[in-house]
Amino acid sequence: MCGICGVLSSTEVPDPALIRRMLGALTHRGPDGSGYYRDERVALGHTRLAIVDTVGGTQPMSSRSCRSSAGHEQVWVTFNGEIYNHVELAAQLRSRGHVFDTRSDTEVIVHAWEEWGPGSFERFNGQWALAIWDRRTGSLVLSRDPFGVRPLFYTRAGGQLLFASEVKALYASPDVPRELDPAGLAQALTLWSAVAPRTVFRDVAQVPPGSYLSFRDGVEVERRYWAPSFPPAGAEELTDLEANAEALRTALTAATRLRFERSDVPVAAYLSGGIDSAVTAATIAAGRAMSGASAPLHTFSLRFAEAEFDEGGFQALMAERLGTVHHDVVVGERDIAEVFPQVVRHAETPLLRTAPAPMFLLSRLVREAGFKVVVTGEGADEVLGGYDIFREAKIRDLWLRDPSAAEAAVGQLYPWMHRSPNQAPAFARHFFSRNLAADDLAMSHRPRWDSTAVLTSMLRPELRSLGGAAEGVVAAMPAAAASWDPVARAQWLEMTTLLPGYILASQGDRMLMGNSVEGRFPFLDPHVAELAGRIPAEHKIWGMDEKHLLKRAFADLVPDQILHRPKQPYRAPDAASFFAGGTPDWVFDVTSSTALEAAGVFRPELVQRLLEKAARTGGRGLGNTDNMRLVAVLSTQLLHSELLTASTSSAAPPVPLTVFDPTLETTGLEPAGRTPAQP
Repeated sequence: MCGICGVLSSTEVPDPALIRRMLGALTHRGPDGSGYYRDERVALGHTRLAIVDTVGGTQPMSSRSCRSSAGHEQVWVTFNGEIYNHVELAAQLRSRGHVFDTRSDTEVIVHAWEEWGPGSFERFNGQWALAIWDRRTGSLVLSRDPFGVRPLFYTRAGGQLLFASEVKALYASPDVPRELDPAGLAQALTLWSAVAPRTVFRDVAQVPPGSYLSFRDGVEVERRYWAPSFPPAGAEELTDLEANAEALRTALTAATRLRFERSDVPVAAYLSGGIDSAVTAATIAAGRAMSGASAPLHTFSLRFAEAEFDEGGFQALMAERLGTVHHDVVVGERDIAEVFPQVVRHAETPLLRTAPAPMFLLSRLVREAGFKVVVTGEGADEVLGGYDIFREAKIRDLWLRDPSAAEAAVGQLYPWMHRSPNQAPAFARHFFSRNLAADDLAMSHRPRWDSTAVLTSMLRPELRSLGGAAEGVVAAMPAAAASWDPVARAQWLEMTTLLPGYILASQGDRMLMGNSVEGRFPFLDPHVAELAGRIPAEHKIWGMDEKHLLKRAFADLVPDQILHRPKQPYRAPDAASFFAGGTPDWVFDVTSSTALEAAGVFRPELVQRLLEKAARTGGRGLGNTDNMRLVAVLSTQLLHSELLTASTSSAAPPVPLTVFDPTLETTGLEPAGRTPAQP
């Protein structure tokens, strides 16, 4: 896992000082070393978190097999992520005559590009953001993994194309404007994140998941190589429940062990207390027992000082059953408030919940314990139907046909919620029956989006006029979606919005890499995800039993207390974190009249009213919407102060710094502070 960046220029040789500043902004993503390649047109940068082939995997990387008559390598790559099937791909490529100098998955990318071109991306089983510079064609190619596990941003400024793993690296160029994008902001306050290619920053785009972009002679071409898909409802071929459970177990076991074993450094596992991480940890433990491994598995858990959010009992139960060396961190409200500015700086987006903050503290614990890699359960809910919104989709579809049956089914939802809709029948009827239309492909998500969009009422009038934050997403749904099961349509929407933009980014990559830790996600293995897509929705949600197929497939590995416990979504204290035990100074700083005016996002009088309400109750008396309003205001204001107005990072790139520069005939190691002279 690493950080990548680069510059493509049509007018002048890229400035090495710029690429060094970009590398300095990405130090946290790769503290083990750095390097850059530069020629007359392009500069590619890399900061390294050394995991696979720790000696030979230095980047940027090329291949001896593709050299010009002058001896210069013609294909270069800078790569963030892992290609888990690189061993198998390397064997295929050797059979075709390719010769390898390293054991790294990075070199496999170079040879795969030489052999298969863009068809390589469909062959990769992994998580990646990468840039390929092909000198033979003068093309720069940016690619991102199918689900968007790894981030990749780009912009045009000063006659150049700049790209990077994080936006802060783009801001190393003084030519990139530091402003929020109103349309992206509206999406973030409605859908929980901006949806690719849009971001919350003006003139900054992101490569969409499952896509690659090619830049050549000023022309940009985008291609989609993968997208979520489902068969028409009732036309699924995989209809045998037991066979599907067995197939899921086989695929997920292989995916989990592949992610645990393909590493040259120790790998740990998360235990959240739920079924997803219990399955992955148990699968790892079983595999280690079969192989005779002697070293114990290390597991890590997040606990809360507030009992309402804590799942420590379930975590301890699973850790004891597996015999792991277990570590946990107990997070309180003050801890969240203290770390929240760092969290926003890493997340690079407005947040509607504080939930990423405890995840940041958990990854810090992992790093302090000496681990760089952790296997987690993210993605299970999206591919196997674990969220309440999927069960809501079934109920809303049923409401169109049989309102009385749908109303009865509501009682099986939200066992974790103190004030759930089933305790107020009139509210439940209103919530589930509003905005129902049989031809609305986004019917499942309308209540959530309508509820969250209320946050935009805090915006200044000139920003509120945009509206329609969700309509572009709905318009992008494939034509075949009209034939899908309502649960499948809801899954597509989650995989397009919440999963890449929030779950895998704000709660995932950004919080992990903020502490230089790589997360690995077996449920997002392409074989697992594609199998799950072909399985009927009723196998995923059996009646109202979410992730039924997963429970059936791994019933022997997970204790009944976890297997059949009521679904409890991951949550953290929100407003109470900032007001219950004293308010940190930074809250007053970012919500002062001066700061609000400088950011130009929120109406000051509404912010003041919200802050007074939170202060009166210690943050504990706020409802769901006001909690989201408060976190959205604080995080957006922090984003403005931490990223848009803060000075550019002057951090030096991690050492050792490796330079490949044909313009100077320079190759090798050099001190991080040295800047080669311009030709």
